[in-house]
Amino acid sequence: MTPVSATRRVPTYCYQCVAGPDLLTVKVQGGVATEVEPNFCAAAVHPGGGKVCVKAFGLIQKTYNPNRVLTPMKRTNPRKGRKEDPGFVPISWDEALTLIADKLNAIRATGLTDESGYPRVAASFGGGGTPQSYMGTFPAFLAAWGAVDFGFGSGQGVKCYHSEHLYGEYWHRAFIVSADTPLCNYLISCGSNIEASGGVVGIWRHSRARARGMKRVQVEPHLSVTGACSAQWVPLKPKTDAAFLFALIHVMLHEAPRSALDLDFLARRTGSPYLVGPNGCFLRDRISRKPLVWDEASASACPHDTPGIREALEGGYEVDAIEIGADGDVLAEGLLLGQTAFTRMVQHMASYTPEWAASVCDVPVATIRQVADEYLAEACVGQTIEIDGKTLPFRPVAVTLGKTVNNGWGGYECCWARTVLATLVGALEVPGGTIGTTVRLARPMSQRLESARPGADGFMHFALNPTDKEHWSARPNIRNAYRTLVPLASDGPWSQALGPTHFSWMFLDATPTGLPRVTFPDLWFVYRTNPAISFWETGALADKMARFPFVVAFAYTQDETNHFADVLLPDAVDLESLQLIRIGGTKYVEQFWDHQGFALRQPVVAPRGEARDFTEVATELAARTGLTEGYVRAINKGAGGVPLKGAHADFSLPTDRAPERDAVWDAICRAASSELSDGAEQHGLDWWKEHGLATRPFPRSDWYLYPTMVERGLRFELPYQERLARVGIELGRRLHENGMHWWDEQLKEYQALPACKDFAAPWVAALEKDGGCGESHPFWLITARSMQYAWGGNVGMQMIKEVADNIAGHRGVIMNGSVAAELGIADGDAIEISTPRARITGRAVLRQGIRPDTLLAIGQFGHWATPLAKDFGVPNMNALTTMRMELTDATGSGADLVRVKLQRLKEIA
Repeated sequence: MTPVSATRRVPTYCYQCVAGPDLLTVKVQGGVATEVEPNFCAAAVHPGGGKVCVKAFGLIQKTYNPNRVLTPMKRTNPRKGRKEDPGFVPISWDEALTLIADKLNAIRATGLTDESGYPRVAASFGGGGTPQSYMGTFPAFLAAWGAVDFGFGSGQGVKCYHSEHLYGEYWHRAFIVSADTPLCNYLISCGSNIEASGGVVGIWRHSRARARGMKRVQVEPHLSVTGACSAQWVPLKPKTDAAFLFALIHVMLHEAPRSALDLDFLARRTGSPYLVGPNGCFLRDRISRKPLVWDEASASACPHDTPGIREALEGGYEVDAIEIGADGDVLAEGLLLGQTAFTRMVQHMASYTPEWAASVCDVPVATIRQVADEYLAEACVGQTIEIDGKTLPFRPVAVTLGKTVNNGWGGYECCWARTVLATLVGALEVPGGTIGTTVRLARPMSQRLESARPGADGFMHFALNPTDKEHWSARPNIRNAYRTLVPLASDGPWSQALGPTHFSWMFLDATPTGLPRVTFPDLWFVYRTNPAISFWETGALADKMARFPFVVAFAYTQDETNHFADVLLPDAVDLESLQLIRIGGTKYVEQFWDHQGFALRQPVVAPRGEARDFTEVATELAARTGLTEGYVRAINKGAGGVPLKGAHADFSLPTDRAPERDAVWDAICRAASSELSDGAEQHGLDWWKEHGLATRPFPRSDWYLYPTMVERGLRFELPYQERLARVGIELGRRLHENGMHWWDEQLKEYQALPACKDFAAPWVAALEKDGGCGESHPFWLITARSMQYAWGGNVGMQMIKEVADNIAGHRGVIMNGSVAAELGIADGDAIEISTPRARITGRAVLRQGIRPDTLLAIGQFGHWATPLAKDFGVPNMNALTTMRMELTDATGSGADLVRVKLQRLKEIA
């Protein structure tokens, strides 16, 4: 046994944000964690060379933060409100668990769902799924419990890369879309702030790419750190990215020669040659009902998958066919004129000229044509590259989108345009081009290539939520109604959090016609999330939280959300608890590796105070609620991250008794070892504690979906969205049959070929509805990611603040220096930013690298309960943004955008 006084270096990981995990080593002296350093043993397998970001270096201070909650606590003040002192007092673990278990048992006795059909238990976890890497076997407890509402989000589902998640998985199995940075030569980045959001791997990869000659064009209203590191900055108006991208497509279709495009890719690997009938639906073979294409070899119409055909990419053809629309309605039959989907797109894009776009997005015509021409020139159409012995197309150009570009109104159009730009040159899912990194909605989850199963019409199968009369339901399974309203959200483990999560909050007071009355959950679990800061309309949200009957918060420090809790459970933080997770393969933005495997997070030091490991808490709750058997069964099935029964061995735990924590993770470690080594090794927990991680090679060719599409004879469902147009009509019929007309504006988004319009108009209309106008509120307030504070869990640490204060914008609101001079505002002056409904105050940070009509509030602050952070004096734009139906798009998302006015203050009150 190692003496307590000895110096040790303990391997573990940091997964505080979705750009992880970072693999690291912690130096421990005399039982105290003293330093964080890279895990140099992982340098050969980690795409960031084993390096870690500043958030990981903050883990020492996070562990020893004097403001931590270190004992279970209960509320003594029955009144809840922002200005009410909760009166938290320490209690024992036994009392805390008894309070929770008594509530849960009472709920179970009454029924898991209430009179409206909604789950009586709700749970919210932040950080884009990263809390699952810290919550041990708690998912197994929730699985054993049954119905749980995960729809009370903290921003996910409405403020994340939302349209990208849904349309990306639908079109090319890409929950997150990335450039193939190691091979890309030309990247158009529309608001994708990779230098702040990509973590160590993203920053390293992009710096290497730029050093070897990749040109990155940053398109956004302000000069972010990514823009500052780019070859070119294009400052366009907020929410006009779609116009810019549509104009690029126009240039490629109407100004460039056809030979500049990848015509073979378009004809063979997309739905471009499918014939579209007079009513906008595919023309189909009368017998097989398969979409028809025109075969140039036989000069006849054939089903799309007929062997040996040569599909016509352009033109109109008279064919004997049937046209079938929504709900299976026969729209036309007989000799019908059909145009190829590609021809329809060419006609559709004719009016979106660079001259038109320049008037919309305030980007010079010459710049638009320059970017389009460079993209085409760098596409290398016709070239190939060998990867893992496979000859693949080489198309080193890509387009990436950032938050607020790919969510809210215009998100669909931007995602469609980005993906069409890739298909035009054959750069979708091939080396150098636009690729996806993981799946979360398609099945099997996290197995991207396997999820590309054949579906209808030669495209990939995707389980849309039903819109047919037999299966659609006006009774949602959870409060945000994602299954009822959002077909693209599907119905998997991640779907609840990707619905319109703000509806769960909005509908508590005013449930729309046709839906069952939305009720408060009887019990709400909260972990690593702070919606009272990170969601819109923070004041109203806090008022609703105050009305939740019983809140259980796993707490690091006190914060704005757990201020309303009834019970606080001390969180055994990153360096104090135990968990094994999957690493490598393809995941998140730049996290596509040449290896895959597992990494262990282990107790580097003993938990401080009375903090308990999450697995121990989950096991105890399962025992006190009579769910031990189901809980262990869920662990055996893989709720701990790895199925315990695999092809080579069975490490299943007995279901008749509560397991010890280390026994659970020892079994999981052995199952992981067996899976990784095809049964050759069965290393237990002690081995993993020593080594920290284990991997095996991951084929680089598996980064790309293209070979799988070819192997399975599949096409990408682009450019013509015939299926979605039919689904939109069906959804409208179902809603109207139930008297639900409040979703009619959203139904207009279901277009086979999306139209570009003024996507900022809904926010102006919202301003006018509140009594303001564009003249009196001339500025757009937007936000941007802070790498230092990303995901908010480290906002109360001095070290992080010291680092962040050296980055422009972290001490106030950025505005254009010339505009500030006109208004008599100097750097550091107190300012007020307001809408007709709310106001925030802060300090002016003057920069020339921002449009005159734009203000920028980095991160999400405005804390009033979190220690240290409450003294920052930095405002939160969420206090000004509102949750509204009219600001919600068809997928249920919105955008961090608000129209405001600004004035100088003498001083902040």
